[in-house]
Amino acid sequence: MYSPNYKSRKYIIMGLFILIGLLYISRLFYLQLINNSYKFSAENIVLRTVTQYPARGIIYDRNNNLLVYNDAAYDLMVIPRQAKNIDTLKLCLLAGITKSEYIEKMRAAKRFSYYKPSVFVKQISKADYGRLTEELYNFPGFYAQARTLRKYPLPIAGHLLGSIGEVNRRDMDKDIFYDIGDYIGKSGIEKYYEKYLRGEKGSKLIEVDVYNREKGSFKNGLFDTLAIPGKDLILGIDAELQYYGEQLMKHKMGSIVAIDPQSGEILALISSPAFDPNMMVGRSRSKNYGLLLNDTLKPLLNRAIAGTYPPGSTFKLVNALIGLQEGAVVRGTRFDCNGPLSRPIKCTHNHETPLDLDGAITQSCNPYFWNTFKSILNLGRYNDSHEGYRAWYENVVSFGLGTKFNTDIPYEVTGNIPSDKYFDKVYRGSWNALTVRSLAIGQGEILVTPIQLANMVAIFANEGHYFRPHFLREMEDDDSLRIKYTRKIQTTIDKKNFDIVRKSMVEVFEGEHGTARWFKMDSISQAGKTGTVQNPHGEDHSLFIAYAPVDNPQIALSVIVENGGYGSTWAAPIASLLIEKYLTRKVERKNLEKRIMEGNLLDKVK
Repeated sequence: MYSPNYKSRKYIIMGLFILIGLLYISRLFYLQLINNSYKFSAENIVLRTVTQYPARGIIYDRNNNLLVYNDAAYDLMVIPRQAKNIDTLKLCLLAGITKSEYIEKMRAAKRFSYYKPSVFVKQISKADYGRLTEELYNFPGFYAQARTLRKYPLPIAGHLLGSIGEVNRRDMDKDIFYDIGDYIGKSGIEKYYEKYLRGEKGSKLIEVDVYNREKGSFKNGLFDTLAIPGKDLILGIDAELQYYGEQLMKHKMGSIVAIDPQSGEILALISSPAFDPNMMVGRSRSKNYGLLLNDTLKPLLNRAIAGTYPPGSTFKLVNALIGLQEGAVVRGTRFDCNGPLSRPIKCTHNHETPLDLDGAITQSCNPYFWNTFKSILNLGRYNDSHEGYRAWYENVVSFGLGTKFNTDIPYEVTGNIPSDKYFDKVYRGSWNALTVRSLAIGQGEILVTPIQLANMVAIFANEGHYFRPHFLREMEDDDSLRIKYTRKIQTTIDKKNFDIVRKSMVEVFEGEHGTARWFKMDSISQAGKTGTVQNPHGEDHSLFIAYAPVDNPQIALSVIVENGGYGSTWAAPIASLLIEKYLTRKVERKNLEKRIMEGNLLDKVK
């Protein structure tokens, strides 16, 4: 009878157990001593990835004076899952928030993620951070993230420099560079050059113990990446001139734009009322923004690039040039003027009559330029006044009016130079020079921006050409952007015609009857034109355009003082003082300076 041998099976089973044991031992040996991926994964529990934010590019003026720099700040971050058993009142005291704010911020952090860090309190100052960091180990789940804040050594140029603020969902959807809690240029230069100023982020792995204390870099920084700082910018702005201009415009509404006619670089861009750019930094930004937004004087409106005005008598220079170019008038052409009794456009005052072109510019005679405008539209070589108007229109827009410059000027508007199609629609095709006569003296449907006016006078200074106005003078390690602004743009007007008008502009300062003769300087030759713009909402606006020195123009500017009355009352002296300040770096006419700085026109608009 067969008897099974169970004894041999015992050795087979033992052998299987030994084999399995050897497999486990060899696997553990491999995982712990040869492959450290599991060890690395385990250690991730006590590792924190900290974003290394780059230093934002610094901004300088044309003379290398600091306009914008960076100052250290910190964000308090939270990982909600780890934030347990903490003294909330103590944390609130250290972070400068209330208990209700703590609850709301924690809710928001949990909505974002229980496991990922998010900003709990942003932009903590260096002083507050010093007190907080000493106690941070008592608050598991909380840690500090180094950031930077923009600082402004001078309280100027808030409109043109712009500000930075926290990104929104649209910003993050548009560019994967940004994460929640990041900052981005919101306006001005900060927004336009954002991709150059922001730099590139880095990251750092930090070992953290169970008490939330940092123990150092993981593996001596083997997995860290360095942040790359943003590029520095040098603007064409002259900080000293900008500051002086803002002082002159205190207690007034309006704008100043000054341009270097030889390059198109903007020397000063002033909108008044202005604001200190430091107001738009840090944890008080939202509160200050609300105050500025609700201010009835609209200090957030950049009047220099977004304000539109009829150019008034300053536009007579353009009509004079077009009249000369089209052959409608010559320098010796004379027209009669009956002063305030003139029709269909009256003059503002009585003067010598008849006047030639030089006298008409010096005296700013309305009837003369009405007759010039009418002569352009009714030239015999055109079939009708509509065709003549189209020729007039093409000449006007060659001055950069009615269009954007498309440079680094943010939020600029086009203004308005009405086309013949516009009048065809309004008047059903039945119109002539008399119908649109207001255009002869820069009124009616014509609207320009202050920066367009400044560019217009730069064209006079250059005898027929201009460079598109822009802020950038130089960028660190990159000159390509500046180069694109160096193209010379020619108007339709011949140089010889500018020579005639330029001489008349000099007479505005130096002539016996010049409308700016009170602001003549013996040391600096100036050329300009006054303008008084009708304002249906109050007293007329005061306008002035000028350039200097006449033989080698280095500055061209426009000044608009809202509700300022005649151009010679406020705008002309402000322009002349700015010319003196820029060219000599000082001002000798202290009485004039005092009158302008102490002048308060805001009562007229309240």
